[in-house]
Amino acid sequence: MVTIVVATTSDPASINPAYALLAMPGWLPVPAPSLLQQGIKSFANKNVRFLQHDKGIVEEDDLDRRWEEATGEAVDEVIFFSKHTAVSNRPALTVHPIGVPHLREGDVPPQGGRPGWAAPPDPRIGPWLRLLKKLAQSHNLVPEFEITLEGTHHGPITTKPTMFLEIGSTDEYWKRQDAAKVIALVSLGRTWARRWSCSRKLGQGG
Repeated sequence: MVTIVVATTSDPASINPAYALLAMPGWLPVPAPSLLQQGIKSFANKNVRFLQHDKGIVEEDDLDRRWEEATGEAVDEVIFFSKHTAVSNRPALTVHPIGVPHLREGDVPPQGGRPGWAAPPDPRIGPWLRLLKKLAQSHNLVPEFEITLEGTHHGPITTKPTMFLEIGSTDEYWKRQDAAKVIALVSLGRTWARRWSCSRKLGQGG
């Protein structure tokens, strides 16, 4: 079983965490010709698969199914990197499930998905929200950044447990490299985040 992490080059709050993620050791390109023909690059590190495309983050549906068909690997969960917007413009790091279950048949979803559909919430949303807060504090992003659990309100369509990790809420914060690093560390989970932080400290000490 593999975890898929998805980012788009069209969004700095998406691709910057992706670059921070790929800067960590162990990543290798993965041959997935059918996806590459569709403009999707792929990389692997242990049980994590990273997919990069150039469209809007909500525009590439069924990436979990498409990966399984392209590689034969079973997908356990899907994680998306994205920007967050808010009327308040307050800097924020958010976690949330996806779907538009409030829309009725015939409605047009403004940000992807299908009326009445919702992806299964990733069971790690709660633990990762706590990890996000801990990492944000250790990187001195709190109290500047608010750490929040957001409601579901958009696509893309998936069938596996899914969550979004987002940086908000304006262009200034979407481009913050320290926020991008925290999002990347969260996406690898507690064990990898701890190992990477310790290795960086040892390297700085040398």
